[in-house]
Amino acid sequence: MDPSAVIMMIIALGLVWGALAASLVHLRKHPEEPDTYDVDGDGKPDTPPST
Repeated sequence: MDPSAVIMMIIALGLVWGALAASLVHLRKHPEEPDTYDVDGDGKPDTPPST
């Protein structure tokens, strides 16, 4: 492989893995809160139906 191809591959891999690491850090600091289950639409959370 040409040196330019190796450099481009390293840049691309760094960008992909860096974005993955950044998204994991962000998700650990700001976790998603679970949605409440509202069956009857009264604004109060209900228990989900059994499956």
